[in-house]
Amino acid sequence: MAGGSAFACAPVLLYSVRVLILASTSARRRQILAAAGIPFTVRAPNVPELREPDESPDAYVRRLAEQKAFAVPMNAGETILAGDTVVVVDQHILEKPRDHADALRMLRLLSGRDHEVITGICLRRESQKIVDSATTRVHFVQLTEEELAAYVQSGEPMDKAGAYAIQGLASRFIDRVDGGYFNVVGLPMSLVYRHLKTLGYFQ
Repeated sequence: MAGGSAFACAPVLLYSVRVLILASTSARRRQILAAAGIPFTVRAPNVPELREPDESPDAYVRRLAEQKAFAVPMNAGETILAGDTVVVVDQHILEKPRDHADALRMLRLLSGRDHEVITGICLRRESQKIVDSATTRVHFVQLTEEELAAYVQSGEPMDKAGAYAIQGLASRFIDRVDGGYFNVVGLPMSLVYRHLKTLGYFQ
């Protein structure tokens, strides 16, 4: 398929469907779709992730998801899926850390308290478009400076929104999750599935 690169999906696919295009370079989103048995092809969007003045976190991720979905070509019979995830503390957005010092700053903000993970999604099929979002509340246990430093040194936080991966080493730091787990990983799969059905994707 022009402009795309195939990604190996789950060994047994659950559906015989039309082509889904994932407009994202996120390995976590690819893994979630593959685990759900939904075949897809990747087309990477090129969209600057810049928040507008006074833009709420929810509006921000919805806008970015929509821009990413429209930043890749769509051929006949294809459905485009794009998403964007941020971590939010007191309406302050934590995206991917710039360096180790920035990762430490973010993790100190998360330590011993609740925060929200918000993922915006956009689905396009023919002339149809759906934009939505999901929010999950996550609680971190109180962490020592030694624990924070060791986690940053592991390298895991460096390409993650909020400087942590719930499915990785950071799982030891999280004692409560209120909402969708996969939303925190990077894609609210049940929400995506529901909207794909609304678009008639599985017919």
